[in-house]
Amino acid sequence: MRELFAYLKYRAVLLFAYAAASALTLVIYYLAAQDMVYARYTVLLYTVFLALFLVVDGVRFYRKRRALKALSSPFPYAADELPAPKSALEAEYARLFFELSQTYSSLKRQVESAHENSIEYYTLWVHQIKTPIAALSLVLSQMNDERSGVIRQELFKIERYADMALRYVKLSDISSDLLIEPCELYETVRESVKKFGVLFVYQKLSVEIEPFQWQITTDRRWLVFILEQLLSNALKYTPEGGIRIYRAQNALVVEDSGIGIRAEDLPRIFSKGYTGYNGRTDGRASGIGLYLAKKAADALHISIEVQSALAQGTKVFLRFPNPNTDIFK
Repeated sequence: MRELFAYLKYRAVLLFAYAAASALTLVIYYLAAQDMVYARYTVLLYTVFLALFLVVDGVRFYRKRRALKALSSPFPYAADELPAPKSALEAEYARLFFELSQTYSSLKRQVESAHENSIEYYTLWVHQIKTPIAALSLVLSQMNDERSGVIRQELFKIERYADMALRYVKLSDISSDLLIEPCELYETVRESVKKFGVLFVYQKLSVEIEPFQWQITTDRRWLVFILEQLLSNALKYTPEGGIRIYRAQNALVVEDSGIGIRAEDLPRIFSKGYTGYNGRTDGRASGIGLYLAKKAADALHISIEVQSALAQGTKVFLRFPNPNTDIFK
């Protein structure tokens, strides 16, 4: 029905001309005092010829429109597959489309090249900066005074921020970096928590991982990245107590005993650059960590839900997709 209305709108001028010609014919016959039977025959002939034209032309219109719709998905690579123009005006549109597709292709190649260069640069930068970080870690391993503990914490944060810079670039084209495979969630959680051992020790916070068995289908590296962002955020805003990770029905829960999140901040905590009241008070928050975690989670079809209240801690729920459906859409 929508196709029919689209075609009638396309031929609105012709239909108006038909109506005007039919009306004019009837008026002329009437004013000339002619037998109106001939007038009706004339209008009938107009109608028959119009109907034949509309049927043939409508089929051509439908086929051409369907061909153009088919080209919209792989644009601009199928520009040469446009239906053959039937008039000089259509030829001009086809020429314009082809020129736009060529420009689009050129710009797309430039953007892809710039993106590849950025990833190459940040990858190199991250690998290079890990060398002095490893050297400093080696030196610190031979020191046991109070100041070395503070330096270890800050050095660990530097390493994480370097990795975050690389992930930030890769997120713009995360689909090319995904490796979907079965993953033991409990072991992945343990691996993520172990990386933060130095912070748990020096901040004197407890960590509890309740044993569970749960195999999911996801990209393990990006899942670790998501968990690290959640743990980092929990540690930053938990001055005392600790963090508990457990399975609750169909969700993985990361719960902390921290300062909590104000109700008005909750809807925006995953927005890029948004720090909220806690971040403005702390002064060190960038508003990037949770944003990156949400972007990565969306790419993996993982749902993130946050429940929190001021001075009552925070719970983050991760719900994973059905491996037979959602993850492969």
